[in-house]
Amino acid sequence: MKLAKDIYEFVHRQPFRPFRITLTDGRTYDVRHPEMAMVGRSTVTIGMPENGNEELIYDRLVTVDLLHIMQIEHVDTPGKT
Repeated sequence: MKLAKDIYEFVHRQPFRPFRITLTDGRTYDVRHPEMAMVGRSTVTIGMPENGNEELIYDRLVTVDLLHIMQIEHVDTPGKT
């Protein structure tokens, strides 16, 4: 449950900072907007926009089991420090 709370804090941080979720198999998912992630008790669902599209409209959804999350880290947004 602690991991769900950690992810929730990343999603709802003010001001929001984009973050990356790394899974145990090496896959990564970037969350660039808080509206694109929904945290549950055992999963997080991430909205994936089309490649290169920064709109808040997702093209597909990915649901990740919290047991497979190895790391969460902030990522820099181009043009921002």
